[in-house]
Amino acid sequence: MIYIDPPYNTGNDFIYEDDFSQKDEDYAENSGQTDEEGNRLVQNSESNGRFHTDWLNMMYPRLKLAKDLLSDDGVILITIDHNEHATVQMICDEIFGHNCFIGELVWKSSDNSNNNALTFSEDHNYILVYSKSPDWRPNFINDPEKRRHFKNPDNDPKGPWFDGNPVNNPGLRVNLQFDITTPSGKIIHHPANGWRWSRETMKEKFRTGELRFSKDESRVIRRTYLKDMEGLPPSTLLTNHSVTGHTRGAKYELKKLFPEEPVTSLFSTPKPTLLLKYLLTITVASDCVVMDFFSGSGSMADAVLQYNAQNSTSITDKAGNIPTYKNICEMGEERIRRAGKKIKEETGADIDYGFRCFRVDSSNMKDVYYKPSDIKQAELDLFMDNIKEDRTPEDLLIQVMLDLGVLLSSKIEEKEIAGKKVFSVENGYLIACFDEKVTEEVVTAIAQQHPFYAVFRDSSFSSDSVAANFEQIFDTYSPKTVRKVL
Repeated sequence: MIYIDPPYNTGNDFIYEDDFSQKDEDYAENSGQTDEEGNRLVQNSESNGRFHTDWLNMMYPRLKLAKDLLSDDGVILITIDHNEHATVQMICDEIFGHNCFIGELVWKSSDNSNNNALTFSEDHNYILVYSKSPDWRPNFINDPEKRRHFKNPDNDPKGPWFDGNPVNNPGLRVNLQFDITTPSGKIIHHPANGWRWSRETMKEKFRTGELRFSKDESRVIRRTYLKDMEGLPPSTLLTNHSVTGHTRGAKYELKKLFPEEPVTSLFSTPKPTLLLKYLLTITVASDCVVMDFFSGSGSMADAVLQYNAQNSTSITDKAGNIPTYKNICEMGEERIRRAGKKIKEETGADIDYGFRCFRVDSSNMKDVYYKPSDIKQAELDLFMDNIKEDRTPEDLLIQVMLDLGVLLSSKIEEKEIAGKKVFSVENGYLIACFDEKVTEEVVTAIAQQHPFYAVFRDSSFSSDSVAANFEQIFDTYSPKTVRKVL
């Protein structure tokens, strides 16, 4: 599942730079409404269009990427308000296809009305739901409030029941238009569209007690037992604040985690974890991956931790943030730490509370690594080591994992082999050693671990003979290991 809670393009100054409007003259030039000398080519500029241009330019590539990242049974949820509701739906129809539009949820985001509103008090947000496949279906839910009408006044051994679900067919079915004779000989005429089942099926349902006649034998009653219910389809209206929360509650939630921070320095528009946990309930499986494109203060990560603790699931959250806003990224990291500690203290749940934080950066390698032909002979002494000086062994490991397609969420252990520090990823699937003065003894000890991948640093070998014998050692002890030297 991918969750996107983008800046809403309100024209206000939030922590995210979410005012994407352009000046009239900038838009006129960019949209071709002026000539080279700046003369306007049309009588009036498209004053509405200029406000949306930059926002759509930001969203379009992200939504294209989201479609590529979705699994075949994946779903994307996008929260938005009225400012860009229509435009984001248009580009989603283009990218995902209108047949993959599953629905639109309306979330009552405010717990009190805005008495200062000039027109209407806007108390809701939208949540657009699109899928990779038009066959996607949400998880049905067990809502006690919607089950209160199930009773058992006659002590039915099958438990609580409800009489009243329809027996007529929702569409016209001529082949199901037949009359039924009651035990006393009365005739019950078929509904206008016909019955919901065939004559043989109805006979079996009368035998099991699912269908029965009313006391006066004037109609057919369908009995539904609570034990047979597999859940109900979730509603498009999210109005119960005890289930899906509200914006003010989300701010209080964040304040409880950061009591030392003034409210003005906290993220101003978080989503409540109640809402996010409800969205997880209706969309995810027990071991899926959740991606959050605009992670903000880390609300989704917090919600995933709570959800895993409450449901004994192992959902993984992958969150992304705009690196320009350092304070937001740091707040998200700290929220995950504090939320994990709080959940562990309150529930004692045995789940994975850890996380890793990565920052997008340039390659660890100098240009000589990628383009050796571009380096002049006189410059070779400058490149005795092809790795940038400020990069750590951990930096190298992460790049290697990305290059080899090893998940960044994989288990990483630091071990000592023959006196050298090595990284063991996924119980020895990948072993990497970037220590200095690596001897044949170290290479041999690593080869004897039989990793699938073995990675070393070219400048780390203790001598030319070790570098020369490197391949032969692995051919002897672990010939199937894939070797890589940086």
